[in-house]
Amino acid sequence: MSEFHRRDMLILAGLAAFAPLAAKAATARPQARLRFDGDDVQGGLVQGHIESGERAEVWVDGNPVRADDGRFCFGFGRDAAKPVLVRVRYDGRFEEAQQVTPKKRSFRFQRINGLPEKYVSPPKDVLDRIARDTAIVREARSHDSDEMWFSEKFDWPTKGPITSIYGSQRILNGEPREPHYGVDIAGPHGEPIIAPSPGIVTLAEELYLSGNTMLLDHGHGVSTSYLHMSRMDVRVGDELDRGQQMGLVGATGRVTGPHLCWRLNWFQTRLDAALLAPPRMGAKA
Repeated sequence: MSEFHRRDMLILAGLAAFAPLAAKAATARPQARLRFDGDDVQGGLVQGHIESGERAEVWVDGNPVRADDGRFCFGFGRDAAKPVLVRVRYDGRFEEAQQVTPKKRSFRFQRINGLPEKYVSPPKDVLDRIARDTAIVREARSHDSDEMWFSEKFDWPTKGPITSIYGSQRILNGEPREPHYGVDIAGPHGEPIIAPSPGIVTLAEELYLSGNTMLLDHGHGVSTSYLHMSRMDVRVGDELDRGQQMGLVGATGRVTGPHLCWRLNWFQTRLDAALLAPPRMGAKA
C-alpha cells in the first residue's frame, strides 16, 4: 500500500468516526417553534410565542424587546409596508429568525366641520402647552413593564355607535390634517367608561386637544388611551381590573359632541384599538 493510499484510508476512517458525533450534535440542537398570532396588518398588534423551555432573547428589526413566559409583542403603524425581522436567541447559543410582513389596508377620508378654530389652528400662546402635553403622553407611552395583560381579551370600553375609525385621513374645517389614530364611540354625556382589560393608570390629566385624558399600561409597551372624558374616577398608579369603571364619556378638548376616542399604542407606534375588541356592526369612517 502506497503512502498516499494509506493517508487517504486514515482520513476516511477519521470522518467515519466523526459522523456519529455530528449526527448526535444535530439531533441535540433545540427544535424551536416560533409562531405569531394577532393582527399582522397595518395598525395591528402582533404577538409572538416561543414554544421552548429555554431562556430566550428577542429582537425586532435589531431592537431588543421584552419576552416573558415565552411571549412578546410588536406593532405595525398605519403606513407600515416593509417586513420586520424577528430574531430569537435561545439560551445564548441557538438562533431562529422569521420575517413578518404587514398586510395593506385601505383608509378613508373623513371631513369634520364646525370645530372651534382655536383647536384647528391653535394660537401661538397655546403651542407651548400642546408641546408639553405631547411630551407627557410620550413619557406615559414609554413604559415597558413585565405585565402580560396585553395578551388577554379586550372589551369595548363604552357603549354607543362607532362614528370614526382608525386611519381615516381627516379634513378639519376644510384643512387637511394628520390621520385619525383612534376609534370614536359616540355616547351620551356621562356614559360609563370601563377598563377593557386589566391595566395600570399611567396618565390622568386634562390636555388641550384631547381634554380629560387617561392612559392604561397593559405591559410590554402596550397602552390604551381614553380621550375627551367628562370625569376621571381613578388616579395615576391605580391598578384596574377588567370591567372596572374609570370615568365618564364627555366632550372636553377638540370635539363637536360627546364621545370617547379610544386609542392603542405599542410604545410610540399608533395601532388600531378596534382590532383587539370583538367585531361590531355599523362602523363608519
